[in-house]
Amino acid sequence: MQNRFENLEVWKKSHAFTLKIYKVTNTFPKEEKYRLGDQLRRSAASVATNIVGGNSRTHKAEFQQFLNMARSSLEETKYHLLLARDLGYLDDKTYVQLQGDCEEIGRMLSGLMKSLKS
Repeated sequence: MQNRFENLEVWKKSHAFTLKIYKVTNTFPKEEKYRLGDQLRRSAASVATNIVGGNSRTHKAEFQQFLNMARSSLEETKYHLLLARDLGYLDDKTYVQLQGDCEEIGRMLSGLMKSLKS
């Protein structure tokens, strides 16, 4: 696709979300920073990373494939957030905010995927 990935709104939102995740996981207990915290960071970063990877492809079908991987990483992130909340590492307010970000990113990914089909 070869447009600058930094111009994609879904990438901007995903990157900002990843930064939030890094900040939030810094508050996790020491023993979880390198377990659940690391998994959460990796899955969140994978969303933005797959958008970047797909954007560098020359064919729409390849970009679609990367966006599907981004969506899978987003679903993984949602589960990690739920687990972190249920373990008491996230308060309800933070959890709801982060899940809301996930929902918005999911809608944006779907919109971009639809636009690539046309």
